[in-house]
Amino acid sequence: MRKGKLEIACFNLESVIIAQESGADRVELCANMKEGGTTPDFEMTKTARKVLSIDLNVMIRPRGGNFVYSDFEFEQMKSEIIAFKKLQVDGFVFGILKEDNSFNEEQNAELVALANPLPCTFHRAFDTIKNRFESLESLIKCGFKTILTSGLETNVIEGIDVLVTLVEKANDRITIMPGGGLRSTNVALLQEKTKAVFYHSSAIVDSGETASGNEIKGIKANLQY
Repeated sequence: MRKGKLEIACFNLESVIIAQESGADRVELCANMKEGGTTPDFEMTKTARKVLSIDLNVMIRPRGGNFVYSDFEFEQMKSEIIAFKKLQVDGFVFGILKEDNSFNEEQNAELVALANPLPCTFHRAFDTIKNRFESLESLIKCGFKTILTSGLETNVIEGIDVLVTLVEKANDRITIMPGGGLRSTNVALLQEKTKAVFYHSSAIVDSGETASGNEIKGIKANLQY
């Protein structure tokens, strides 16, 4: 089995530093934890880039709520990708759906092209998508490199059977990254069942918004070769 890697969702600079010091492989930088993550502040991202030697992916999401965006919001997403590319981040995280919760091929393809050559992750909008396996093929065709998903359930353990199938169907053409309720206590089971290579957690163990270094170390310790 390949060594599992870990991405930590960070909502502040303290978490960014903790993630790196505790052995995370990548940071996903976001704002607004209660909204499920939105585009982070530009200056905070600039600072994060300076302190990180590990990879830094940036969420591009203009607001919480659904994943259907107005023309104005879509233009905002495009301008944010252009601006963040200048900071030499390592990738972007976004996802756009149509009104019927199907994959918005046109708008996603435009953002993927704009982000090029940086890799793009389709975030947990996938957990509300219809035609999950058909959409998987659309995402691969569109050029996404990773899908962050809880297996279309509220957390990764409830969605474990779907995650197993997604990893099988992806067949190394795209990375399926389990995330959503992923903890040091369940990551070994997830890895054993799904054979996924990359895992995602906020590693927050209290009512705050800052990652726990011990939890990150615990997740990493439970990821096997």
